[in-house]
Amino acid sequence: MRNLLDNLEKYSVSVSKEINSFLSNISPDNLKEASIYLTKSGGKMLRPALAIISCEALGGSERNVIKTAAAIELIHTFSLIHDDIMDDDDVRRGRPSVHKVWDDNIAILAGDTLFSKAFELISFAKDDIDSVEHIHQAISTVADACVKICEGQAADICFEKNFKVKEEDYLEMIFKKTGALIAAATKSGAIMAGANQDEINIFYEYGKFIGLAFQIQDDYLDLVADEEKLGKPVGSDIVEGKMTIIIVHALENGNSEDRERLIDILKNGNSKEDVRLAMDILNKYGSLSYASDLAQKYVFDAKKLLDVLEDTHHKQSLISIADFVINREK
Repeated sequence: MRNLLDNLEKYSVSVSKEINSFLSNISPDNLKEASIYLTKSGGKMLRPALAIISCEALGGSERNVIKTAAAIELIHTFSLIHDDIMDDDDVRRGRPSVHKVWDDNIAILAGDTLFSKAFELISFAKDDIDSVEHIHQAISTVADACVKICEGQAADICFEKNFKVKEEDYLEMIFKKTGALIAAATKSGAIMAGANQDEINIFYEYGKFIGLAFQIQDDYLDLVADEEKLGKPVGSDIVEGKMTIIIVHALENGNSEDRERLIDILKNGNSKEDVRLAMDILNKYGSLSYASDLAQKYVFDAKKLLDVLEDTHHKQSLISIADFVINREK
């Protein structure tokens, strides 16, 4: 794990340098400061690291993909800023969220600026790679992920207080909301390496699987993690009435009495006792174990796809990242 975190730190330095240089000419100053605020807040930059490692694993170089990798981080940051506005969240990565430091208007503009700058940045990859076709494919890949993010966010909103959501619908939603950009990162890395279509498809599927596992692990950690490490109250998803894979499983498998009791808690619960009662129901139907097993299955499937690669440190990094997704504590 230590080696993985050191590698992520190494890639984050390169990505941060690219981002800071590219955003330096934004004006006025309040828009520039709001735009760069989250990019300097210490995130692991997992998505751009995946783009770079994927490119290098297929024979490309960091230089080939660095602008696309940085653009993907800008898209991720844009989505976080807008998410915090929609959810009225006060804190992001241990700091006040952008719309709390400035206001909603500036935060929206900062998100829009990052979104626009991301595509401009990919277009500048012509300085680092010979193929214009690869740049077009990367732009198309990232644009498709952006549409999916919006579709997933809209579906998530529609799922609020909808206690008839099916598992397949939930999984489609989390792929779009969380997994699509991760899959775009690994696919873009393959594209910028000049990979063939079979390799591009494999890397997209790898990203899709670890993206699904990432969100399911988030659902799981909300109920089992150490509260101090998690950075928020354990069981907050239950208090907020959120639909997660764990809740969906319990509602699909529970008897009518337990279903009604769980729905009532999701609608009206706001105490630790409510969370405890809900946990009793979730454990009764094995819903926590089901979620954990499903996340592990997706990680297994992701790593299995890598069998086609030669044994290199890049392949090991991709395996380690897949394992990190389900072994992390927050």
